Amino acid sequence: MTLIREFDFSRDLAEALALWGASGPGVRVGRSDSPEEIQKKLARDPDLFLVAEEDHRLIGTVIGGFDGRRGMIYHLAVMQEYRQRGVGAALMEEVERRLQKKGCLKAYLLLLPGNEEAAAFYEHRGWGAMQVRLYGKEFSPLDTGDRAK
Repeated sequence: MTLIREFDFSRDLAEALALWGASGPGVRVGRSDSPEEIQKKLARDPDLFLVAEEDHRLIGTVIGGFDGRRGMIYHLAVMQEYRQRGVGAALMEEVERRLQKKGCLKAYLLLLPGNEEAAAFYEHRGWGAMQVRLYGKEFSPLDTGDRAK
């Protein structure tokens, strides 16, 4: 039986990183997935970072975010051998329920071009493509050292 629960940093980090790295083109592991960045995420929305577990093994993840106005979905990933068994659907249903409980009226997710399996998955669950131009900017780490002025 699959259990959906909140992410536990010390218990789940290594397995989550391995899952994301093996998930194929839909999930990219980057700077935001460092242990320090994951800790920041957990400090903000611990109840929106969920895992699916079966027989004490992490088999799926989803990260939700809510800034008080809009929700966001990140890193929905399910181990290949558990796909098409309702694990991803259960993770999405739970994170959506939790977003709505917080007062979220609208949520977004980003999908890389060519990820048609994921597009069909989300469209089946009522998500629709939006015609937008997406801009991004990656920041360099801030120098927080004291400087005499």
